[in-house]
Amino acid sequence: MIELLNRTELARARETGALVADILQALRARSTVGTNLLDIDRWAQSMIVEAGATSCYVDYEPSFGRGPFGHYVCTSVNDAVLHGLPHDRRLADGDLLSLDLAVSLRGVVADSAISFVVGDSAQPESLALIDATERALAAGIAAAGPDARIGDLSHAIGTVLGDAGYTVNTEFGGHGVGSTMHQDPHISNTGRPGRGYRLRPGLLLALEPWVMADTADLVTDPDGWTLRSATGCRTAHSEHTIAVTDDGVEILTLPTP
Repeated sequence: MIELLNRTELARARETGALVADILQALRARSTVGTNLLDIDRWAQSMIVEAGATSCYVDYEPSFGRGPFGHYVCTSVNDAVLHGLPHDRRLADGDLLSLDLAVSLRGVVADSAISFVVGDSAQPESLALIDATERALAAGIAAAGPDARIGDLSHAIGTVLGDAGYTVNTEFGGHGVGSTMHQDPHISNTGRPGRGYRLRPGLLLALEPWVMADTADLVTDPDGWTLRSATGCRTAHSEHTIAVTDDGVEILTLPTP
């Protein structure tokens, strides 16, 4: 299913995107050395409920997970890159933490992810991974707009990741959003320009480049959810929800200045 939002729905999407961005920034500020991942999840729950929003994750039960997810935010640490199930673990100095959050507010979903280093001991590898995903995300957004094709976005993302020396996994990527969290079109993190669905005004897309330092292979934790690098190497993940407009794109999940 592909939805195109009208102006009223787009205004609601802006509200949802701002909420997601602000919650992620609040969680980032509170995620310090010694913070428990379960506390991060509880903070996310509190802010979502206080805003009158609904979590897209609590009841999420796709075919690839051991669902329902049962938590409010994905917390992926170091070699975990996607769908990190919050558990009883305290963050250490130098941990690379990725937070992925999707909520629905007034019937419209926004989805975003950030990666950052906890504490003061940032490994150069961690910073390089984060930088690559953020630059790839910016390139994908720059390639978007009315009449662009999905392949244009995928190619832009994949070019940045490849040039940075990373091999791209194509099992999971970006996706459409709207009244639900995961919609068509799928947006691979590598691809050929000029191919795929043609973007139109009113389309919401979640672009999400993610990489692993020295592999493209994933393994799944016994929890049935958390995806890790097969080699134990570090990982990073960045994501924004964007809206295609008549004259370009609008990033909906930018933090409030």
